Amino acid sequence: MAEPVNFTMEEGEHIAIIGRNGSGKSMFVDILTGRHPAFPDMVEYGFDEPYNNLKHISFRDTYGGDNDKTYFLQQRWNQMEIDEETPTVGSKLEEAYKLAGEDTPERRALQQHIYELFQLEPLLDKYIILLSSGELRKYKLASSLFTNPKVLIMENPFIGLDGKTRDQLKALMDMLAKEQGLQMILVLAKTDEIPDFITHIVEVKDMKVLPKVEVSQWKPTTTESASSSSYPQTSDQGLSPVIEFRKVSIRYGERTILKDLDWTVRQGEHWSLSGQNGSGKSTLLSLVCADNPQSYACNISLFGHKRGSGESIWDIKRHIGYVSPEMHRSYKQNIPAIQIVASGLKDSVGLYVRPTEAEKEQCRKWLNTFGVGELADRKFMEMSSGEQRLVLLARAFVKEPDLLILDEPLHGLDDINRRMVKDLVDDYCKNPAVTLIYVTHYQEELPHCIDHALFLERH
Repeated sequence: MAEPVNFTMEEGEHIAIIGRNGSGKSMFVDILTGRHPAFPDMVEYGFDEPYNNLKHISFRDTYGGDNDKTYFLQQRWNQMEIDEETPTVGSKLEEAYKLAGEDTPERRALQQHIYELFQLEPLLDKYIILLSSGELRKYKLASSLFTNPKVLIMENPFIGLDGKTRDQLKALMDMLAKEQGLQMILVLAKTDEIPDFITHIVEVKDMKVLPKVEVSQWKPTTTESASSSSYPQTSDQGLSPVIEFRKVSIRYGERTILKDLDWTVRQGEHWSLSGQNGSGKSTLLSLVCADNPQSYACNISLFGHKRGSGESIWDIKRHIGYVSPEMHRSYKQNIPAIQIVASGLKDSVGLYVRPTEAEKEQCRKWLNTFGVGELADRKFMEMSSGEQRLVLLARAFVKEPDLLILDEPLHGLDDINRRMVKDLVDDYCKNPAVTLIYVTHYQEELPHCIDHALFLERH
């Protein structure tokens, strides 16, 4: 941090840590948990065995494991390759429960309450690597709560969760705070998501931890207002189809993900895609982006060509600019931001072809557009999660695609950056040739250009 850190958490307090992207919030948490290399032993705890009594969960779009194979399987499109010994949700949660302490009726009651509140019982026989991003968050939260910590630190716990699940999580947190005596520290990018049980706010600004203030004395910044919930339909006349699904069904074992889906997206249309966690949004996008081999067995046409009629994956991807939580997870190379953006020109996760000077200028243009031009030469893993997301957004726009697919693009962004990105999307979509698919669980995150909507039900 830029200055010495002075911070005290009293018994009974629940704290929200807020601040701009790159302000130092995660560094502050590293200090609190003793993980910062410069401050390993600078925190005093009011309880013995801090490791067992303080738990930290980071939701930075890091899904699955840390190797390419796990990421490949996490995409859920190639389930035939999963080893039968791969752990299920139920087995891992039971393992976490037993490791956390003695098996008592009270602890079993809490376990069952968490299962019911998070609707985890239908997931207990599901492989961990097949969970959607929202389902994985619920699993990780439940696993940590079984350890019965005294202090729980959570970074961005609500991103990736649908509205109903966010409300359920807030209700569970409120119960744990009031009835179980669990103290919580939440690190939040969205200041309008501060739960009612939070007692104090700590703002981190320019690598400086500001004094703790009571919630009643804190003045929140203005957040964006919701876009209209009604979508004026544009005329279909004269617009060529970009995406055509005809009675598309996707099943994995006994689970139906998509059932008899008819969907046509025409050039120049701007679609919102929403639905509960696990309703099939990521599966649908995998079909559009040519990542799912099941697309060959379905009646799907992309850019006027039926899948399997001779076009390659790269023929499809060259039209598409794409960002998603899974993509964010896949970028583990500690390479400069400009190389990350340049990989979007080649539709690769890593950069395998050296960009030309003209391509580098194109990359710098979009980094500047998203307000991170000064990060062009900074290594990706040395950025905050919000800065990484802005770099990946620049990657999605860099080739100025005809079809823009933005899956939860505002994950982890602060209020100011969320408004900026929404404005940039609206401006880009003024081009009548641009087609947009925009995924979000938040109505207020929709850009104003949205004119069509698809809501997926979970089967």
